[in-house]
Amino acid sequence: METLYTADWVLPISGAPIEHGAVLVRGDRIAWVGAAAQSAMHAHADTPVQALGACALMPGLVNAHSHLELTGLRGFLEGLDFREWLRTLTIVRRDLLSDADLLDASRAGIAEALCHGITTLADCTDSAMPLTAMREMGVRGIGYVEVFGPDPSLRDESLARLQQRVSTLRRLDTSLVRTGVSPHAPYTVSAPLFRATAEYARAESLPMAVHVAESAAETAFVRDGAGPFAERLRERGIVVAAQARSPIALLEATGVLAAQPLLIHVIRADDEDVARVAHHGATIVHCPISNAKLGHGVAPLDRMLAHGIATGLGSDSVASNDRMHLLDEARMATLLHAVRSGSPDSLTAHEALVLATHGGARALGLGDEVGTLEAGKAADLVAFPLHASAVQPVHDPAVALVHALAGGAVASLVMVAGQPLVQGGVLRHATGEWDGRQHVTATRLREWRRHSTL
Repeated sequence: METLYTADWVLPISGAPIEHGAVLVRGDRIAWVGAAAQSAMHAHADTPVQALGACALMPGLVNAHSHLELTGLRGFLEGLDFREWLRTLTIVRRDLLSDADLLDASRAGIAEALCHGITTLADCTDSAMPLTAMREMGVRGIGYVEVFGPDPSLRDESLARLQQRVSTLRRLDTSLVRTGVSPHAPYTVSAPLFRATAEYARAESLPMAVHVAESAAETAFVRDGAGPFAERLRERGIVVAAQARSPIALLEATGVLAAQPLLIHVIRADDEDVARVAHHGATIVHCPISNAKLGHGVAPLDRMLAHGIATGLGSDSVASNDRMHLLDEARMATLLHAVRSGSPDSLTAHEALVLATHGGARALGLGDEVGTLEAGKAADLVAFPLHASAVQPVHDPAVALVHALAGGAVASLVMVAGQPLVQGGVLRHATGEWDGRQHVTATRLREWRRHSTL
């Protein structure tokens, strides 16, 4: 079965935009991409045509870092410094949210992602509920199961628990959804546990992701054995000392970089750090809005790209971002890049869309499967309407998507592996039950905060 999709603009990402373009989908694959006027040479005479009209048809967006299970905490942690933000988050997730709550939150997060054209998610999770929700809702993704353990004496226990969980979860992996691991961050994972997890990931060919080089407090913890994270661990009776010149250097010393992980944030990294990442073939996800909202800084995206590091864009959790919208991230990436460089348009809208699609796919090891519209690749597509007066006139569809549409974009068509998940702007999955239960959970959270002594 094949269908021909036509649109005013087709953005293959691997080449220049095509005005009055077409994409031929055969089964779960792209069969052909080109000018609509030439489609008769490639499609059968009786092939159905879906004319999308005033739309930009492009590869599905790749959100290379999310926390779907935290969708219910949108706006809940406002105004907290990072240490208190993390502490409150940990308590709430542990004591107030059941697996059923986290599953509903994950479903709601995926629904939001799909409506905004995201077809692939790379999610870091403590509960593993996002993996269930991904499989249930038909998206493509990796669920990185988190491991924590700042006390070196508990390395074996922490690793054994991770291995048991991953072994169970991997049995449910599909062609679309895969299990990975995530040693959380330098201030929550001891050096011995970092090393053991990296060895495990390499031995089992598991994708791995790590939050790293995110904040000044993290740098002080690794470099000097000082700062708020160090103080907190000492209060728990855990010995803390200086470990390396930087968080990136710590990952190299513990063998993590050699496992070619996805590095999340990488804000506080100098030229030597970025060169280390490039040397080992690790990849990076840039989260410009979350980085800015938490006050952590502006990541050196220019250095990452100059070193040829596969780099994608991520929303992080809506607890630190308030929305999951990759076109927003693309716009912010261009603006912050201009601020860093002092040069307007130093990261063009076209380049930002590459980060949001093929850049993210490459960072996740999926670059041969998704991220561009090319014959033979998976039919993961999204169409964004361009007819609104706030978007018109469209001189350049990439500029319209990144700078005019951005946060207002709701996709009219979203497809994963040839299966439409959004059609006519309507999500295939009904969300009423999740929404109702999420409101109940939100009420419980507000009541807890009203009486909390934190």
